[in-house]
Amino acid sequence: MFRKILIANRGEIAVRIIRACNEMGIRSVAIFSEADRHSLHVKKADESYCVGSDPLAGYLNVYQIVNLAKATGCDAIHPGYGFLSENPMLAEAAARRGIAFIGPSPEVIARMGDKTEARFAMQKAGVPVTPGSDGNVKSEEDALVIAEQLGYPVMLKATSGGGGRGIRRCDSAADLRRNYERVISEATKAFGRADVFLEKCVVNPRHIEVQILADHHGNTIHLYERDCSIQRRNQKLIEIAPSPQLDEAQRHYIGGLAVIASKAVGYTNAGTVEFLMDSEDRFYFMEMNTRVQVEHTITETITGVDIVVEQIRIAYGLELRFRQDQVSIRGYAIQFRINAEDPKNNFLPSFGRISRYYAPGGPGVRVDTAIYTGYTVPPHYDSMLAKVIVWALHWDDVVRRGQRALQDMGVFGVRTTIPYYLEILHSEEFNKAHFNTGFVEAHPELTGYSCKRRREDLAVALAAAIVAHAGL
Repeated sequence: MFRKILIANRGEIAVRIIRACNEMGIRSVAIFSEADRHSLHVKKADESYCVGSDPLAGYLNVYQIVNLAKATGCDAIHPGYGFLSENPMLAEAAARRGIAFIGPSPEVIARMGDKTEARFAMQKAGVPVTPGSDGNVKSEEDALVIAEQLGYPVMLKATSGGGGRGIRRCDSAADLRRNYERVISEATKAFGRADVFLEKCVVNPRHIEVQILADHHGNTIHLYERDCSIQRRNQKLIEIAPSPQLDEAQRHYIGGLAVIASKAVGYTNAGTVEFLMDSEDRFYFMEMNTRVQVEHTITETITGVDIVVEQIRIAYGLELRFRQDQVSIRGYAIQFRINAEDPKNNFLPSFGRISRYYAPGGPGVRVDTAIYTGYTVPPHYDSMLAKVIVWALHWDDVVRRGQRALQDMGVFGVRTTIPYYLEILHSEEFNKAHFNTGFVEAHPELTGYSCKRRREDLAVALAAAIVAHAGL
């Protein structure tokens, strides 16, 4: 097994990987910018090294990271998610220095990172894709012609996009003209490429994704699906596994599609195949993420499979430890992305010092985070503070457990999305498991909650807990 792994990431996912390394008896090496000097992943790793004063440059410097891994005696690099996790250059540079990359091959990363190439591969494998342009569009006028043929609305997408960026819905030719240069500019800045393509817009679909694992010995399995339909501006907020909106036949069908898609491109390691499900219950391939997902936690919760441990084992060359018929699911799990944002103020980011932090607990509750009391949330990175994961055998029970866990949780000093999620959990549609990607936009009234009332509720809950603990 690997002796030492460098984690080319920060925050919550770095802490998650460090924990997996610790359980496997592998030494962990963290990297950090000056802005992250007091981050939890720096404190928890066996070794930590500063990669510069710039908040972002060190996490994006392929050669500095690989050279540091070599200098510190690491025999593997785990990229986590974001940053360089889907950049084939890191995998290539690591291979040249004799260091294992914990992910798929650079060729697969590049192919799946190119959305038009991914579409071609899926079409060849017989996996359904949404109607769209035949490759990248050549110009704005070319896009207008193709959009007329597809029929509005259409989605204008960056070919190398990801994470919800480089995507615009266009409901008319005027929309397309207005958004074309915006998407080109965003794609160039975020991904270094100006290429875009068009797809027919599936209006208010359900966003269903499937977790897969594939080793280097020809074994590929799926770990069932997640429902990521509760999202805002293509950014996921709440994820659920398995989807309460699928029946068993649909569940096995989409799982099988994901395995076919993975095998078609020679995929290895952990990955996610994402689909859109329209109002007539038809599935369309959307993209393939060649890394661990933020929401891998809920799949682990319902299957009992530690996905990060499996990533490391696969990268070392070991076979999968279970067959498809040995993987089963039990109950439901929900993950809440606790973001430092103010939903009442158009989700404006909220940064600063966390004056107090209380983690939720109890049966069926897991928290993945890198925050603590006294931690200062820097303004340079994604606004996610923590992931709260709840599990229960039945849908009604997991919703109520989510309510209880979020009410137990306290993050003071910055505004968070916790009270907004509580409103969602109390909504009738969510409780009936009837929602799609248009849920947030269709319910602006859910941001009308009272922060004062939520603080009072928390104070009452804390007082009750103190009394109970004291046996009074």
